[in-house]
Amino acid sequence: MIRVVLAEDQAMVRGAFAQLLDLQPDVAVVGTAGDGDEALAAVALHRPDVLLTDIEMPGKSGLDVAQELVRRGDGTRVLIITTFARSGYLRRAMDAGVAGYVLKDAPIAELVSALRRVHAGERVVAPELAMAAWDSADPLTPRERELLREVTTGASNADIAARLHLAEGTVRNYLSTAMAKLGAKNRSEAANTARDRGWL
Repeated sequence: MIRVVLAEDQAMVRGAFAQLLDLQPDVAVVGTAGDGDEALAAVALHRPDVLLTDIEMPGKSGLDVAQELVRRGDGTRVLIITTFARSGYLRRAMDAGVAGYVLKDAPIAELVSALRRVHAGERVVAPELAMAAWDSADPLTPRERELLREVTTGASNADIAARLHLAEGTVRNYLSTAMAKLGAKNRSEAANTARDRGWL
């Protein structure tokens, strides 16, 4: 039996996936979560074989959760299921130790197959994403990504500087470099471009 924790912030989608997975003779959904923090708690409580998680959730993202599980030395394998066919997300997922990455619009049979393969120790990637991942390298440094994420919240340079304990000039320099790398006219355009490509 494959023990699964399911993390998805939309209650209706979460319920539908749980019901569909419970119909499989070899799959048991032992816990569900509506955000990243709940997902980590559910994994700690239920010790599932696989965490099936969305990427974009309140609080910690699915990628944040995957990285935290690796940091903790947790043996739970992570299978990402998302609507976002962004190569940047896939590369970050692989870097975070994710075992699989599939799209929500795939047939349920493909999801179940991916779940079984991940449980068996394989790595599974939606074919439509596999090639694109190699064509779109993320040019941003971790610090540039961190600052652009702050920009997406509407924070000013002064706010970002205070929050991250940096000089305002340092923030400006990082954002200018990111803008140049992305060919953006301003910091908002740079943040939007990076988010659209799955780099944030």
